[in-house]
Amino acid sequence: MENNKTLIIENIIEVLKTVYDPEIPVNIYDLGLVYSIDYDEDKKATIVMTLTAPGCPVADMIVQNVFEVVNSVEGVDDAFIDLVFEPAWDKSMMSEEAKLELGFF
Repeated sequence: MENNKTLIIENIIEVLKTVYDPEIPVNIYDLGLVYSIDYDEDKKATIVMTLTAPGCPVADMIVQNVFEVVNSVEGVDDAFIDLVFEPAWDKSMMSEEAKLELGFF
């Protein structure tokens, strides 16, 4: 199960990299909006994530998109998206690629 779990989590990361905040040209994974990914023996994926701001006008759309792409991963039968705002997101959570893309260097 552990090798399979690792592969499925890697596949989840790949699909999360296809989800973008429409206002930012970087995917949510590289932005650092995904805090954790878990996958259990019931084939359920749990994504703990945040948004760049609590009042994000497209929050529902982003969460729904995450739900859909995670559910599309082979081996995932259900997904739960836990949207949190603690700890608050900040620019230090971005990958080096995202910082370069957005000109933070």
